[in-house]
Amino acid sequence: MGTQTSIQTSEKPLGRDELAQLVARDIAPGSFVNLGIGQPTLVSNYLTEDQNITLHTENGMLGMGPVAEGEDVDGDLINAGKIPVTELPGASYFHHADSFAIMRGGHLDICVLGAFQVSATGDLANWHTGAPDAIPAVGGAMDLATGAKDVFVMMTLLTRDGASKLVEHCTYPLTGVGCVTRVYTDKAVFLTGPEGVTVRETFGCTFEEIQELVPLPLKKAE
Repeated sequence: MGTQTSIQTSEKPLGRDELAQLVARDIAPGSFVNLGIGQPTLVSNYLTEDQNITLHTENGMLGMGPVAEGEDVDGDLINAGKIPVTELPGASYFHHADSFAIMRGGHLDICVLGAFQVSATGDLANWHTGAPDAIPAVGGAMDLATGAKDVFVMMTLLTRDGASKLVEHCTYPLTGVGCVTRVYTDKAVFLTGPEGVTVRETFGCTFEEIQELVPLPLKKAE
């Protein structure tokens, strides 16, 4: 056996908040960003004032702040996932159609979405598992996946049955083709694209252990 190598940056897999903090740190200053329903909503709690990030929510708001708690909760101020949020100075509100025009018009630098599957070339499946009894949830995912300049995915690497969500080819109905550029999981961060998948860093495991979990060829970041 050859000598095992590692690009591990954490002694254990990341929790949801730790992962959200990592994603927030990777967002370039001055970006216009949409955070999808589920895990991605946590990212808003870790953006710093120095980053000067403008958050967009598809139900018609620019300038969304962190999740609202306690006395800051306003029942009329929610994100697309119906979670109470805060507003930052200069926040604006607009019609749903205008919000989708922002998404479709290429005005968002990054969107952060959850996923059922991501393929080696960055195809995204996150609206339907294809199961007869599953409830599809289209929302604005297709508009975001095709309209944002970069698509980041946040998800657990494995399903409850232990199967990899990062796959050679998606078997679920697609949301977007070749749109995902980064995949943030509890066990590793992956960079996806036409050249295949690169492991940027791992959490609580080695590169070799990640390769055993993911059924496609992986490259190590230099």
